Amino acid sequence: MSETSMTIGEKTEYVQVRSVGELHLVWYRFKRNRLALAGLVALAAFIASASLAPIISPYDPLKMNLENNLALPSQDYFLGTDELGRDILSRIIHGAQISLIIGLVSVGVAFAIGVPSGAVAAYKGGWSDSLVMRLMDILLSFPPILLAIVVITALGPGLFNAMIAVGISLVPIYARLTRGMVLHFKEQEFVEAARMVGASDIRILFRHIMPNCMAPIIVQSTLNIASAILSAAALGFLGLGAQPPTPEWGAMLSKGRVYLRAAPHISTFPGIAIMLTVLAFNMVGDGLRDALDPRMT
Repeated sequence: MSETSMTIGEKTEYVQVRSVGELHLVWYRFKRNRLALAGLVALAAFIASASLAPIISPYDPLKMNLENNLALPSQDYFLGTDELGRDILSRIIHGAQISLIIGLVSVGVAFAIGVPSGAVAAYKGGWSDSLVMRLMDILLSFPPILLAIVVITALGPGLFNAMIAVGISLVPIYARLTRGMVLHFKEQEFVEAARMVGASDIRILFRHIMPNCMAPIIVQSTLNIASAILSAAALGFLGLGAQPPTPEWGAMLSKGRVYLRAAPHISTFPGIAIMLTVLAFNMVGDGLRDALDPRMT
């Protein structure tokens, strides 16, 4: 039976079966990449530790014990304690919650602003395209961390403001990526067919064009979560992000630098946590990029 002779119910079932088949194909390509699988396992461990932090952390991350300050890793304190006697392992586990929230909220802000603005600019063209792209060029003229510092200077230091600042610094990436994809797809035949049957511009853009643009945007989001976590850690290191006593990895790294010679573990373990988390997101992002590429075999 040809696709044109199907009933509505048969077409719906056909689309569902085809979608399931495409998902299986994506997963097959993804799992062939061992680095991507290793990143996925590490990412699952990161999300699990963030979700179960109150349950699996051995101590209260804010509880001070000055009698055991600067304690080296031992059976009682697996990763040692900081300058105030707080358990570093517990603070790293609870810090995973903060890093996950930072990554998701920052990317969410960038996505919510950048994707619609880039899509509308590309579809409408003319002065709206020029205006949006010149604004993005201005934002791109600043290094992302410098732009985030400028935003925090205006809003004030703090975790929420750090997430907004990092999100704004990522907006140009989404806007330019979306614009390029929409410019490509808006000249395709299926868009012309939608116009011929009287579809509105909004329906054409968000019902026909944008679904075809989502694969690279999803991949970019995965990579940007890693960038957001790294940028937030840098802001925390500078004292512009999460404020004490919040167990944020960048702030922990900053506090520990004073004790690098006497107790290097205070900075070493939060630094390792940042490195492994960012590496896991990047490996998963690279794996998704290859799996979603139709040219891959």
